[in-house]
Amino acid sequence: MITIRQRPDDHRWEIHEHEELVGLANYELADDTVSFTHTETLPGNGGRGLAKQLVVAMLDDARANDLSVLPYCSYVAKVIAEQPAEYLGLVPNHRRAQFGLPAS
Repeated sequence: MITIRQRPDDHRWEIHEHEELVGLANYELADDTVSFTHTETLPGNGGRGLAKQLVVAMLDDARANDLSVLPYCSYVAKVIAEQPAEYLGLVPNHRRAQFGLPAS
């Protein structure tokens, strides 16, 4: 079973499989903007879609909490670029070029 948890005190999200940590993502929150800085799956867990599940959960949470997103992590930016109808609007238009994202 996959479980995704936010750990606000540690400024990170975690993804667990059967209670074992298999991936994580770091972030910084300032006012109404969340900056995602790093995403990784732990050794032996790559190529299973876990990082994407984690990033989608983080982006959905940002949207639910009316937060803007700054995807400093290139993988987060990639997920946004792959699903622009869902997530591009989370990134302020004037900051999108900085992350290789289209203006609209």
